[in-house]
Amino acid sequence: MLVQLQYLRAVAALMVVYFHAILQLAKVNPAIDATAFLYGETGVDIFFVLSGFVMWLTTSGRAMSPIDFARRRIKRIVPLYWLATLFSAAVALVAPSLLKSTVFDLPHLIASLLFLPWTNAADPSTITPVVVPGWTLNYEMFFYLVFALLLPLSENRRIPAMFAVFTVILIACRLLPEMTATRFYGEPIILEFLAGTVLGWLYRQKVVLPNRWAWAALAIGFAFLFINEALMRPESRFYAWGIPAIFIVYGAVSIDFSRLPILAWLNYLGDCSYSIYITHAFTLAFLRVAADRLPIGILQQPVLFVILSLVLSSIGGAIIHEITTPRRKVAVASRPPA
Repeated sequence: MLVQLQYLRAVAALMVVYFHAILQLAKVNPAIDATAFLYGETGVDIFFVLSGFVMWLTTSGRAMSPIDFARRRIKRIVPLYWLATLFSAAVALVAPSLLKSTVFDLPHLIASLLFLPWTNAADPSTITPVVVPGWTLNYEMFFYLVFALLLPLSENRRIPAMFAVFTVILIACRLLPEMTATRFYGEPIILEFLAGTVLGWLYRQKVVLPNRWAWAALAIGFAFLFINEALMRPESRFYAWGIPAIFIVYGAVSIDFSRLPILAWLNYLGDCSYSIYITHAFTLAFLRVAADRLPIGILQQPVLFVILSLVLSSIGGAIIHEITTPRRKVAVASRPPA
């Protein structure tokens, strides 16, 4: 596993935690207007490009059936997500006042467990599962389905076929009557997965940027990611946020990290990134409830609240990762195999 991918996973997960922590500040202290500091939603776009890259990297040059691929993805994604979903549904049923964005609704629960887009009963204007950040997993599982179905094709045909499939889906969703499924799958954000697979193909072909240009691409990508997040609406994210994410991933994988010391803590947070992403909503809900009900002034301080959110979400994600993930050795590389 490329260590820079681990770093990007960790950074993307913490960006999302930061974004949701800022959103929670308004609930903790309505007098605080933190909208000027509302960044980090774009961590999702980095995740999507990374996902396409990693799927190509881990299947290229290997004989893998769609069933084997699906089995591995399900084993990686489903157990923790189902546990979090069932826990959220139980809390929404037993103590609904604890959750602001979830109410118990059986069809919604079933759709969430099946990774199907469904209108959130707590906010009908949104299409989110019971665990709200899990909307990204609905896209991930859809991408995995398309990717798995294309595995029987020769490698030189998979990316053109994926491009054709996504094009047909986007056009069909525009032409069909508007419904939840067409609204959800008609979002061009799915093209970020395709971009990631193209980067994976380039990497396997050893078409990477020179080291100095790679660092420049990484810096420019992050700069424009934050600038565009401030200036552009989420409706334009597939290019306004997606293109900087592509720069970030391509720049990162082109850098020769073998000459740099490995940041063990950041590498480890990369391992924990999925657990952090899935569980951080519970950590933030706990902090919000604690701030509402306990006379702890520190929780009312914006900077300290955000720091606590990042630290406790990381710790909570790491604990869940250790509990749910079997021990295995991970080889670290920084260049394509010779």
